[in-house]
Amino acid sequence: MSITGSISPMSLGATLYIPCMRGDLFGYVLGPRRPAGLRSVVLCLEDSVREEDLPMAMSHLSVFLRQLLARDAAPADPLIFIRPRSAVMLEHILCMPGIEHVDGFVVPKAHADTLPAYLALPLHDRHRLMPTLETREVCDPQEMRRFRDQLLAVQDRILALRVGGNDLLQAMGLRRNPHRTAYDGPLGSVIAQLVAGFAPWGFALTAPVLERYADTALLREEVMRDIEHGLMSKTAIHPSQIPIIQNALAAEADEVEEARLVLAESSPAVFGRDGVMCEPATHRRWAERLLERAAQFGIADALVLRA
Repeated sequence: MSITGSISPMSLGATLYIPCMRGDLFGYVLGPRRPAGLRSVVLCLEDSVREEDLPMAMSHLSVFLRQLLARDAAPADPLIFIRPRSAVMLEHILCMPGIEHVDGFVVPKAHADTLPAYLALPLHDRHRLMPTLETREVCDPQEMRRFRDQLLAVQDRILALRVGGNDLLQAMGLRRNPHRTAYDGPLGSVIAQLVAGFAPWGFALTAPVLERYADTALLREEVMRDIEHGLMSKTAIHPSQIPIIQNALAAEADEVEEARLVLAESSPAVFGRDGVMCEPATHRRWAERLLERAAQFGIADALVLRA
């Protein structure tokens, strides 16, 4: 499989979901209404659109794609993904003029029995997929192993796996406590299980949305927990969440220095730093990811100095 271009999952940052019911999609994504710092966006035709409103939403998407076709891409443009309702809908979307200029698609309700229909479609070489893990199959380790084996055969096509927190809780008949992070309830163990089941095989995972978007302190706390689990991108449902998420993803200066020492050719096999053991053979991957994070989102102390 030949995939054109290279996108780092970490470059997604805070991925803003925008329902296709909005009339001026171009204005929100690439025009005057575009939120500051927007790195990636998902134009949603699934749960955020009522069934009876689908014709209007599809019309809005078609207009957006034609506007996209009529302009030249710019380096600062956000990554653009579309979330269809089904493989049948995506087959129709793939026929729309301008579709070759989007970066890919979010696959809803993804598991081993639903993904083959999407993979069979005539995707453009540049199109990357982000399957969303949000059905009851996620809670079955055997099903997730079956899904992982399927994904390994098309790994170049998979940019990241998105964790659909609200849908997973819905499958359990629950809703998260509005005053606690996703990791303080049953969702926490599910996320940890998914990280253990996919990250060692080279798959990136993204963190679920915090629906209480006005609680900035809770959002910062949850991003810290996301980072502990290796989730370096997070779904956003409100523009105000974007700078909070991306500032929280900035690397600490002390960690950056430690990562550089771990990767230095002159470093010994094992050394101590501020009372902490560092072992390049086992800490190398962490160090590489930490420095990529610093390159993408900056160094926290430096951000404070510039504020």
